[in-house]
Amino acid sequence: MNDAKPVNTADLLVVDGLAKDFDGVRALRGAQLEVRAGEIHALLGENGAGKSTLVKVLAGMVHPDSGTIRLDGEPVRLGSPRAAERAGIAVLHQELAIIPTLSVAENIALGHTPSRGGFVSWSALSRLARTQLERLGQSIPIDRLAGGLSPIQQTMIALARTLVTEARVLILDEPTAALTDSEITRLFEILRKLRDEGVAIIYVSHRLEEVFDLSDRYTVMRNGATVATGEIASTTVDDVIRAMVGREPGELYPPRAASTGPVVLEVRGVAGSRVGGLDLQVHAGEIVAIGGLAGSGRSELLRLLSGAQRRSSGDVLVDGRKVAGKGVAASLAAGIAYVPEERRAHGVDLEGTVTDNITVASLRELSTAGWMSARRALDLTRRSIAAFGIRAHGPGQPVGQLSGGNQQKVVLAKVLARAPRVLLVDEPTRGIDVGARAEIYRLLRQLSAAGTAIVLVSSDLPELIGLADRVIVVRNGRIVSELAAHTADEETVLAGFYGKAS
Repeated sequence: MNDAKPVNTADLLVVDGLAKDFDGVRALRGAQLEVRAGEIHALLGENGAGKSTLVKVLAGMVHPDSGTIRLDGEPVRLGSPRAAERAGIAVLHQELAIIPTLSVAENIALGHTPSRGGFVSWSALSRLARTQLERLGQSIPIDRLAGGLSPIQQTMIALARTLVTEARVLILDEPTAALTDSEITRLFEILRKLRDEGVAIIYVSHRLEEVFDLSDRYTVMRNGATVATGEIASTTVDDVIRAMVGREPGELYPPRAASTGPVVLEVRGVAGSRVGGLDLQVHAGEIVAIGGLAGSGRSELLRLLSGAQRRSSGDVLVDGRKVAGKGVAASLAAGIAYVPEERRAHGVDLEGTVTDNITVASLRELSTAGWMSARRALDLTRRSIAAFGIRAHGPGQPVGQLSGGNQQKVVLAKVLARAPRVLLVDEPTRGIDVGARAEIYRLLRQLSAAGTAIVLVSSDLPELIGLADRVIVVRNGRIVSELAAHTADEETVLAGFYGKAS
C-alpha cells in the first residue's frame, strides 16, 4: 500500500451535487467529489455507476443539469474541453489517441503546436517535447514515429501531451489496461512524482490491487451517486467492494458444485514453446483454474488445447476420443470452445452488431442449403441476450458500444451457442467491474452445473481461489502443485508461483 502523505489537506477540486439525465436516464444523482492538490485519488464504481459521466463533465465534454464545480474555492464553468484545459484539468483517456504517422514530438504538441508567422516552429516544438519527456524521466527519441513505440512509451507520450497545458488536475482512465507488470511499476513511479510536485491525480481503475498500491484517498460511486469516500490507509478491499456493489464480497462467488461427473477433458503430454509434457484431467461440472506468473505457460496451455497454437507433441481427448487434427476447427468440432484473453482484439468484432457476433460461430447450424436464416439468427440472439443478461439496446447495437462486461457476455454467448463440452476461458473478468464480475461468475457456475468442463486462467488470486473447484499452479511450463480451492489460500498459491516452500 502507498503510505506517502498528500502534501496538503486543502481541496483543490470540489464537485458538489452534480446531476445529469440522458433521455430520461439518470446518470448522475447529486454526485460529490473532493480532490486535494498533491494526492492520488481513486474514483471507483461499477460500469454504469456514473464515473465516466463525471469524468466527461470535468473534461468539458458533457454539461451537467445541476450542481457546481469549484477550483481553489471558485466556481468554474467547463463548457468545452478547451475551457476545462484552461481551468487546468487534463484527461488521459484509455484510448490514447496517438497518431501513429506523426513523430513523438508532434504527438506531444498536438493541439498546442508552437508557430511563428503562421508556420510551425520546429525548434520550439522540439524543446517543448524534450521538456515534457525530461519531466517524466523519459529518453524517447522525439523524431521517432509514434506508431513504432511500445504501449508504455505511447502512454508516456499521451501523458506528456496532457502536461503541456500545465494541468493541475490530471484524470487517468484505466491507464494500465495495455501495460505489463514492469511497465505499470514504471508508470506508478511517474504518477507519484507528479503527485509530489503538487498535481492532483484522479485515478479510474477496476483493478483494486492497483488502487490500494497507488492511491492516497478514494471515492466510490453507485447508481450515479457518491456512496463512500475516505483514506485508502483506513479501509480494506472488502469495504470498497461492499460499497461498490452494495453487498458482501463473499457473495461474488456462487457455491461450488457438490459433486462432479466423469472425465470430459484429458490432456496427455501436451507441449508447446513453453509448456512441456503436461498432463491434466477435468471432469464434467468442474471448474479448474490455472494460475502462474506471466510467461509461466498458463495462457499458452489454453491456446494449445483450443488449437489456436500448434502442439509440438501430446494428445487432447474429449469424452475419451482424441481430437482429430490440431487446429481451431478440429477443437471446435470435438466440443472445445475458447474465449481468449484479449476479447477486444480476438473475441469480438467491435463494429459488428450483437447478432453478428453471437451468430458468427454457428452459421452452419443457422443455415439451410447454404443460406442463413435471419429469423433463426435473431431468435438465437434474443435467447442469448436473455440468458446471459446482456445489457444492450437490442440485437442490432454495435458491440463496441457495450461495456466491457457485456462484451465478455457476448463472447461467451457466441462460443456457448455451440453447446461445447469443454470451455476454455483466459482472464474472464479482466477490465470488468465488480458487479459484472459477479454475473460472469454466476454464468460460469451455471455452465459447470449443467455438466460443462471449464478450464480458466486468471491473474486475480481471489478469483482463482473463489471460483474454481481445483487450482493448478504452473511454473516454467509444468504443473508444480494442485490444490483443492476450498482449502487453498493466497499465500500457498503464491508460494507455488515463485517456487517457494509454503
